[in-house]
Amino acid sequence: MSVASEHVLDPQLLAAKRDERRAAGVACGAHALHDGYTDLIYVMLPIWQKEFGLGYAELGLLRALFSGTMAGLQIPSGLIAERLGTAAVLALGTALAGAGYCLAGASAGLGLLVVALFVGGMGASTQHPLASSLMARAFAGPRSMKALGTYNFAGDIGKMTVPAAASLLLLVMSWRPALTLLGALGLVAAVAIFVLTPRYGADIVSKEPRQTMAGGAHGPRPRFAFPVLLTIGMLDSATRMGFLLFLPFLLTAKGASVPTVGLALTLVFAGGAVGKLVCAFIGARIGAIPTVWLTEGLTAIAIVALLPLPLEAALLVLPLIGIALNGTSSVLYGSVPDLVAPERRARAFSIFYTGTIGAGALAPAIYGVVGDVLGVSTTLLVVAAIVLLTLPLSLVLRPVLARRPL
Repeated sequence: MSVASEHVLDPQLLAAKRDERRAAGVACGAHALHDGYTDLIYVMLPIWQKEFGLGYAELGLLRALFSGTMAGLQIPSGLIAERLGTAAVLALGTALAGAGYCLAGASAGLGLLVVALFVGGMGASTQHPLASSLMARAFAGPRSMKALGTYNFAGDIGKMTVPAAASLLLLVMSWRPALTLLGALGLVAAVAIFVLTPRYGADIVSKEPRQTMAGGAHGPRPRFAFPVLLTIGMLDSATRMGFLLFLPFLLTAKGASVPTVGLALTLVFAGGAVGKLVCAFIGARIGAIPTVWLTEGLTAIAIVALLPLPLEAALLVLPLIGIALNGTSSVLYGSVPDLVAPERRARAFSIFYTGTIGAGALAPAIYGVVGDVLGVSTTLLVVAAIVLLTLPLSLVLRPVLARRPL
């Protein structure tokens, strides 16, 4: 038997490949389901408004309850997973997210709906930190950025498919059984997650070089590296939400109708989904820092270029803006494993997601105040200028995020 065939049939290699496939399936599937659950609320808000006689402020509070609970409990989820393990906590979180929608389907009044959304948000808090760290552990080293980019892309698939599935179900049944059915999917997924998630023991983790930098050099990880990466992520998230806040008003001023605005947002989101996948592969090829300069620089230039364009030309530019606007996130998430010790990745991802989601939640309010003072076009110039702050910050990370061999 040749050396090559022995290598192919090596039981340890086969087991490692099997664990990689399982980790990718669990992480990407969990991301798709949880992100789908998060955006499913947008489909339900008009129905709940009519069912329970709610005002817009109350609807906003319902949305904030779910997203706020999800964001606020991500760090505790990461800490709990360090003690109980990724499989148990991620499975429990998925079961809670599904149970939340089952409760929502059983709600006869606003009180139970509030409880349901809190339970769902609590369950959703586990997904980002734990599924990300699972992908980083399964695809350690130079492949982690590509793997996390694929994981990031899977969330966008869920955002499209779960709300679409809900819309189709609502054509053949009322909203309560539709939500119960979708919630039950989470319970089934929880069992699959617990069974299929690879168990990476502490002895395996400890074998990873704790002092190895991205460029292959050895030395201590600087304490400032992760906070700087987090700051870049927060600025990137704030830019994304600030741009999306003012885009409909900019297009309306150019003469866009409501359906055209909807089409424009679809173009941005479609470009964003592509960007999350493609930019991760670009980052793995040319390095994180050059990719950040490429995507953030392109974001600023495209936003400025969008302002004077007529409506038809603006629509053509929007997919490119979406690619640049969302593509940076995959590179940033993919860089987290390079800046923290392996056993602290779940905690690091929980902090990173909490910071970026929080910045994205605060940005519309802050930019809204600026918009009232300066107007839409000038505020978008401010948004484009602020995103450029990520460029000098990224240079600070050059010593620890040097290009790695593929």
